[in-house]
Amino acid sequence: MTAATEQPATASVEPTVLATARNGVGHLTLNRPRALNALTLEMARAIWAALDAWEDDVDVEMVILDGAGDRGLCAGGDVRGLAEQVGGGRAEDAGEFFRVEYALDARISEYPKPVIAFADGITMGGGIGLAGHAPIRIVTERSRLAMPETRIGFTPDVGGTRLLARAPGRIGEYLGLTGASMDAADAVYAGFADHVVPSERLESVREALETRADPSSPTEIVLLFDETAPESRLHTDREWIDEAFSAETVGEIVERLRARPEPAAAATADTLEELSPTGLAVTLSAIRRARELPSLRDTLSQEYGLVMWFAETQPDLVEGIRAQVIDKDRSPRWQPATLAELDPAIVDQAFAHRPKTPLWT
Repeated sequence: MTAATEQPATASVEPTVLATARNGVGHLTLNRPRALNALTLEMARAIWAALDAWEDDVDVEMVILDGAGDRGLCAGGDVRGLAEQVGGGRAEDAGEFFRVEYALDARISEYPKPVIAFADGITMGGGIGLAGHAPIRIVTERSRLAMPETRIGFTPDVGGTRLLARAPGRIGEYLGLTGASMDAADAVYAGFADHVVPSERLESVREALETRADPSSPTEIVLLFDETAPESRLHTDREWIDEAFSAETVGEIVERLRARPEPAAAATADTLEELSPTGLAVTLSAIRRARELPSLRDTLSQEYGLVMWFAETQPDLVEGIRAQVIDKDRSPRWQPATLAELDPAIVDQAFAHRPKTPLWT
């Protein structure tokens, strides 16, 4: 073969979602381990297509959702891409991703066959959307769960405010405002997970779900591997968290934290004072309003209006991503810079926003 007729070698590219079915189990693996399996629009559509194919397949009785590698299920969405879209005046492109992602989160919750989510390792943001609404949610000693959106001048979404609203006491406000990370015990206590399984036994869980000898239900099978979690630090800290985070406003929460004797309370006040005042105020109201919403779909609708308000009108989102992810100088210039400068009317403006394209069509 001459040089003129040679075909260039092409490297095989693995799909970003691996979908296989075996022994009655559909297996979905997020396959971007170098990016901590961060979710893209392509991945969300691939997951949807697999769920479509399996929904009426009598040979598939349940679905396992996990992530490639041992670092995490999913670190969230592509925030760099989000910053480029919003900063480039293409907020509607971001809106397309949110619409597909939120519809997928709702579908996992409503899917007629059990979905078993392995939230092993880092599971944050969009990862919570995928795993947090599944009927069976497994965490391990490596798990780190969080809704860290306020750290980039944003607000929790993907149905996260519903999970936060249902957490014990004022744990939801604490986790949502600070973006604090949960270990396995915290995740179970806060209602983000159901079972703690040692990471080295996850493969045994997968095998047991495929063989399904006795017991036969997915929950009963997982319970065979469940280990009692140690006491959650969130439970230990409930007194000062509940007292401080029951205050009416973020400013009052900070004041109460400053008045507490616990070092952790003062550190939490420091954290809040570093974050976007706009993001904090909107998030506090979003969690509390979510307590009154009847369904996950209603919560997702509320969140969609808020995220599009941020994407279409607020400079803090792009600035937060720049400071935390792109330049990594950790010195965001929020507008406004302090809680004292925040217009109290901003929260009502956020909730009154109506996106150009509706979430549910």
